[in-house]
Amino acid sequence: MNSLLFSITLSALLSTTSLLVVLFRVSPLTAPAQAIPAFFFSLFLSVSSVGALAFFLLWRFLPFHTWDMGKVIGISLRQGLFLGCAVLITLVFQLLGLLAWWILPLIILMFVLVELALDS
Repeated sequence: MNSLLFSITLSALLSTTSLLVVLFRVSPLTAPAQAIPAFFFSLFLSVSSVGALAFFLLWRFLPFHTWDMGKVIGISLRQGLFLGCAVLITLVFQLLGLLAWWILPLIILMFVLVELALDS
């Protein structure tokens, strides 16, 4: 399981680096067809991998469960992917002008309910 954790850490470093490259080097004004999808893809990868690491640390050090290392990594990876999807959906709604104050809690509630259904 340590190799999977190393892979997630390496993915977090590479995806965060790619997000920074897209933010600082790619202009959405000169090449919007390449810049916007590259931004969304690198943001999804970065948020998912960093979120998976954060959830892994959270579930590893909170003592109210008896999960083994494989289950903790699997659950944290799934929660990181859900976090990345929630951030991506929120930004797409903002880009399209559809985001209101009550939509963000509904998006988060949807992913929390899916996670609760998958966890039980």
